[in-house]
Amino acid sequence: MQTEVITTTAKPRGRRPRDRSIPRTFTPLALETRTHITTEEAAHHLNLRPQTLRAHACFETGAIRPHRIPGCSGLLWPVAEIRRVLGLEVAQ
Repeated sequence: MQTEVITTTAKPRGRRPRDRSIPRTFTPLALETRTHITTEEAAHHLNLRPQTLRAHACFETGAIRPHRIPGCSGLLWPVAEIRRVLGLEVAQ
């Protein structure tokens, strides 16, 4: 009996990982003009890991409540709340 080997080129699921060899640049919080920022950017400003912020969002712990994006598993974090938590002046 002969065994046939079948190889498939399955498409990877989920988001393609970011190229870690390219350094990320973050806008300083004092110069941020957007009202909400991504989890990665919020984690950078709060000196936390992105997964820590996702856990706070999941269990509704922590000082900041993110806005959930319907239709995907994304979160947006309010810049004004990040500034408040860090003790920075909130620009109005």
